[in-house]
Amino acid sequence: MAEMKSGYVDYKGFKTYYEIYGERKDNGKKPLLILHGGPGDTHLYLLNYRDMADLYDRQIIFYDQIGCGKSNIPHQEDDFYNYDLWIDEYYTVIDALGLDDFHLFGNSWGGMLAMMCMIKDDRGVASMVVNGSPVDNHTWLSEANRLIMYLPEEMQQAIADAEAEGGLYNTPEREAAYMEYYRRHVVGCDPWPDYVQEAFKPENVGECFGVMQGSSEFVMTGKMKDFYIKDQVKDIKVPTMLLSGTNDEATPYLIKECYDAMPAGTEWVLVQGAAHIGNATHAKEYFEAVENFISRHE
Repeated sequence: MAEMKSGYVDYKGFKTYYEIYGERKDNGKKPLLILHGGPGDTHLYLLNYRDMADLYDRQIIFYDQIGCGKSNIPHQEDDFYNYDLWIDEYYTVIDALGLDDFHLFGNSWGGMLAMMCMIKDDRGVASMVVNGSPVDNHTWLSEANRLIMYLPEEMQQAIADAEAEGGLYNTPEREAAYMEYYRRHVVGCDPWPDYVQEAFKPENVGECFGVMQGSSEFVMTGKMKDFYIKDQVKDIKVPTMLLSGTNDEATPYLIKECYDAMPAGTEWVLVQGAAHIGNATHAKEYFEAVENFISRHE
């Protein structure tokens, strides 16, 4: 396995943790920087992307966004957390790591963050992969509610009861419904891979998830509920590929909305059978899709 180096970048009086796999070589292969979701979910659920360092002799870089994982911080007031916090952190990290010619990958919220950064300032980015990310969270909410309707009626009711109590999944029936949604549309399997289980441990998920997202994965009550960049993504200049799965909670309908709003030339790879964390069940297809795209933009 490629050698791993880790460290911290100073940011807003705290520390942002990063991991780097492989060396930056003079082989024409630009580094790939990976942005995780949430906000607050840590890089761990995407950890097997580090295998791309060995498979393709390409440096792979992760960081835990401020407020989660190894970048966790003491309790903050809600107004501390906002889009600019993580946008500015992104530029702080790429500057600190000397990333001036690289590829960018973002899953879920990480893709939303990547798009916002590319709208603001795309310096240093040769290409971008957006994996399972909306341009309008009203569509995310309506699609989540539609997917829930395909669950057995007793599971639909259990989710409704849990959300009515602020996301309290404290009974066997509610937990079973939650896990079935995750099996179908989020992780795509049961049991979860070890690195996904580690990512979702309470000590790794930051309080910012509740502030920005809300009570659960599929009900958005936080600051992000009105996220909308549909009219802005047409201004993105870097070559972009959208990546998603047929079973993804970021449904093909949702990704089509993003695809239609993006500049001409944007590509879209739809992986049969994959859920939101497609790398957990369809690693080969996801790695190959990413590498095939970014290698055309070296």
